[in-house]
Amino acid sequence: MSRPRRLTRRRAMQVATAGAALPLVHIRSAGAAGRLSIGLWDHWVPGGTEKMRQQIQAWADKNKVDVTADFITSQGNKLLLTAAAEAQARAGHDVLPFFQWDAFNYAADLEPVDDVIQNLVAEYGRYDPMVEYLVKPKDHWVAVPGTDPTANLTCCARISLLKKYAGIDIQAMYPAEPRASPEAAKWTYDAFLHAAEACAKAGYPFGMGLGSTGDSINTIAAIFRAFGAELVNAKGEVTVDSDNVRRVLEYGQKFVKFLPTDTISYDDASNNRALISGHSAMIWNPPSAWAVAKRDAPEIAADCWTFPCPAGPAGRFIPYVYMFYGLWRFGQNKTAAKELLTYLMQRKQIEEREIVTEGFNLPPQISMSDFKVWAEVQPPKGTMFNYPIRPWHDSQPSVASFPSPPEFAIPMTSRATIPGMWARLYSGQSPEQVIAWAKDEIAGFMR
Repeated sequence: MSRPRRLTRRRAMQVATAGAALPLVHIRSAGAAGRLSIGLWDHWVPGGTEKMRQQIQAWADKNKVDVTADFITSQGNKLLLTAAAEAQARAGHDVLPFFQWDAFNYAADLEPVDDVIQNLVAEYGRYDPMVEYLVKPKDHWVAVPGTDPTANLTCCARISLLKKYAGIDIQAMYPAEPRASPEAAKWTYDAFLHAAEACAKAGYPFGMGLGSTGDSINTIAAIFRAFGAELVNAKGEVTVDSDNVRRVLEYGQKFVKFLPTDTISYDDASNNRALISGHSAMIWNPPSAWAVAKRDAPEIAADCWTFPCPAGPAGRFIPYVYMFYGLWRFGQNKTAAKELLTYLMQRKQIEEREIVTEGFNLPPQISMSDFKVWAEVQPPKGTMFNYPIRPWHDSQPSVASFPSPPEFAIPMTSRATIPGMWARLYSGQSPEQVIAWAKDEIAGFMR
């Protein structure tokens, strides 16, 4: 059996010109009953890709299906390139992974998966509400919610630095126990601002960016939601010029003063580097930064604690990044594809993948937030316990640009409109100037 090989940009574009499938990794079964080609995200956590490959092989052996599994890196937009090439060629994999709005963009080319969703909901209960917003246009589900790499960007802070400089005991605020602490009610954006100022003055600014990549978009958008600030409402009405938007911009004027000097140029690795190097007291991120610190800077990893984002006037929101599996309408084996996805999204398989990736992935169904892995990974003991949203957190998942209709949400997200507003505050513009810029930006989407 050959090892997984990464799908290159050149190979992705060959799909469009040759109209051929991409047989890179074959998981064969004697007497195979049909063929199936599936693309998957190439997991950054050692062992993540291998565990997925093992699970697919187990299913292929049992069902006697000849499976081609390609593990595709998300670096260099290779997943986007692959989807674009295959949609144009109407040939390639039966199944591909899609992030956030990407499945919606290809909805006309994707097979409805209502039957798969119905079976999984009947067995494991409802999905996170943001999931339906992203992949259920009108009356049909166009993709199956996945786990690799569904994650959230919640707070990860240095225990000692917050306690020393901001007077915040985050372990008391969010203990590694299934209960709410009275201290959690104090974790508001006012407390967040105070902590940011104190840590910045001590030389450990919060590693948060105002750039144009995913982390900046998702984190600042969650702050906007916490203040009830919508640029476009669910009816498609432009609501930039509102009291709530002014309120979040006035807050931002104060907060951006304490961000790193390179905050506007932040990419998705900048905050990781800030934490691992010991230069930041807090970031918003999945446990990737902690996991690398565990390997490269164990003394910093042992001083990290993950916990929910602050609460604002409109509530407590946690930014999420979701992955979905979409089945092309031109796929050759839709029945096998649906059966394989149903198998991969069952509790047993999901928990196995969680254990291997040390809790990095998050299951899309709320009933699976009770896996033991988040209580067991360390150091320190309990550091990941509050990573998934728990019933007592009083938190909600957030997606950038929600609840705007897709024709607004997609361009606002891709153009980083929301962090761009705070970036202009950082550069010295007033809230009124920023509102005027955002109104003009959104008007451009309507032309």
